Amino acid sequence: MQRLIDTHTHLDFPDFDADRDALLRRCRDLGVERLVVLGVHQANWQRVWDLVLAEDGLYAAFGLHPMYLDEHQPAHVAALSDWLSRYAGHPRLCAVGEFGLDYFLQQLDRQRQQQLFEAQLKLASEFELPALLHVRRAHAATIATLKRLKPARGGIIHAFAGSYEEAREYLTLGFKLGLGGAPTWPQALRLRKVVAQLPLEAIVLETDSPDMAPAMHPIQRNSPEHLPDICAALAELRGISPDELASASSRNAAELFGWN
Repeated sequence: MQRLIDTHTHLDFPDFDADRDALLRRCRDLGVERLVVLGVHQANWQRVWDLVLAEDGLYAAFGLHPMYLDEHQPAHVAALSDWLSRYAGHPRLCAVGEFGLDYFLQQLDRQRQQQLFEAQLKLASEFELPALLHVRRAHAATIATLKRLKPARGGIIHAFAGSYEEAREYLTLGFKLGLGGAPTWPQALRLRKVVAQLPLEAIVLETDSPDMAPAMHPIQRNSPEHLPDICAALAELRGISPDELASASSRNAAELFGWN
């Protein structure tokens, strides 16, 4: 059986409240052994942490997501620093995230986003944790910031949908590229072409559950149990076996997070 790691879930969201335990059992039966659950605003960090501690194979990341910009207060960056201090070295804390830049949503103030982005990158370096980054229509600004601040442990560009040239920039900066449902859709022609060219050591797999459902499970709640199907579709796109992609992506994720 494949041994898979879902590097990006929002398993704490209410979408999973009705069947979370059963879902996690199904994931284990399918070989999805480890899942990262990402905090997105201060109000959900405790919920994420409680969930992660209650189940084997779950790991937490904490951050201030740009889509919740209006909820974030200046004091929340200090609160994030305190939170990371409190759990520094804990085996279930694996990263800072989800945070980053979103230029797709025009109403989000870019200057405030940038300040929040840089503050959290500095925390990732200070606590020697990977950074799990949300990047939407903002690759140039993200790459420029990463080149300037050089986070020590690199991280993951979640739901990567950039060009091959942008992919190479991220790899040079020590980042992996998170691939999930988007490149499984036949109409994603440019992204599928990029994914087929990426070096295997660049790739980690993710679902972004409950969002970004893959083509084989459309118009429904996305789930970590879809990761084997995503893996198979992306392996076919690359002309390799699902086992080869599963093994490489899990090895890449384990190395990034410092898991044995």
